[in-house]
Amino acid sequence: MAEPVRVREIDSDEGQRLLRIIRRGNGSVVTWRRAQMVLLSAQGVSVAKIAEVTFTSDDRVRDVIHNFNADGFDSLYPKYKGGRPRTFTFAERREIKKIAKSKPAEHGLPFSTWSLAKLADFLVAEGVVDDISHEGLRVLLREEGVSFQRIKTWKTSRDPDYAAKKARVEHLYAIADGEVIPEHGEPKVVFCLDEFGGLFGKFEHTAWRLETRRRYASDETNDRWKRFVDTGEVGEDWADATEVRWFRDTIRAQTAQGKRMERVRIVDHPATLGQRYLLSSAKGNIGFGEDIRNMWRADADRLRLPAEDFWLFDSRLIALLRFDEDDELTHVDLITEPAEVVRCCMIRDAAWHHAVPWKQFMAETRSHA
Repeated sequence: MAEPVRVREIDSDEGQRLLRIIRRGNGSVVTWRRAQMVLLSAQGVSVAKIAEVTFTSDDRVRDVIHNFNADGFDSLYPKYKGGRPRTFTFAERREIKKIAKSKPAEHGLPFSTWSLAKLADFLVAEGVVDDISHEGLRVLLREEGVSFQRIKTWKTSRDPDYAAKKARVEHLYAIADGEVIPEHGEPKVVFCLDEFGGLFGKFEHTAWRLETRRRYASDETNDRWKRFVDTGEVGEDWADATEVRWFRDTIRAQTAQGKRMERVRIVDHPATLGQRYLLSSAKGNIGFGEDIRNMWRADADRLRLPAEDFWLFDSRLIALLRFDEDDELTHVDLITEPAEVVRCCMIRDAAWHHAVPWKQFMAETRSHA
């Protein structure tokens, strides 16, 4: 049996150099993609998994690894034949302009506006061009009369914290557009909450959720919460409520096509009021197509599962849910970085394997009561 393809051993300085290329995010998109593949291989990720999270073929990943093993960092940079920098053909310029003036959603992409980095990566991934730098793309678009300048409008507010909130939003937009480098602990990609719901109608094969919190403030704003507090049950008709109906119908339509929607919910012992509410509500979710499993927090701690809440769509897109100290959902970070996607896939595999189906979990809970 042939040995699996893997990058040669790299030292600490080489690892840091690869990280700088990936985190800097400017210059050649080809270099950035190749550096990701090499770093993932160095972390022990298989060729097949690298190909999956970088949206390319197994053969392409093997070529990148073989070339790096033979030629080192020189292999990460596009090979030019010398002379004047290449110019793009009329057909290439026309296609670049066409895509730049389109909406990302028209191409099935989960963000609302282009940035230079996003557009350059998409052009290379789709084979429109072999390579293009961010500066080269900027110049080409300027020549073609296409501008990325964003129009911002703000309404007057009486909120005393308005200025600070406005500055925070503008800073997040700057991160999203690649205008500033995020600091430690800040999101690399920012996703508006009003766009989040659209992901559930667009995923291609799987949507998987990890829920680890003891309380979700949004659960406590509807009539079924009040009913549960009063009676201990959410009722049989809760999924017919106006605020739930869209989600119910979307998931029914997706699962009817053979797609999977799955959750693992972490439960304390004893369960909190919010967790008991979700256990009671799960029957309705399962009825319209979800597969829900549960796990005691002690078991999650033993498996070293992180205290994170996220959706993983199609094993390539992470929607990391951010909450404030009052358990309110504040924003969603959209992450496609290969190393993070692989980490979340490993979390999913471990959690799903050890979690218990909802019906079995409820039976065990009642037997221990």
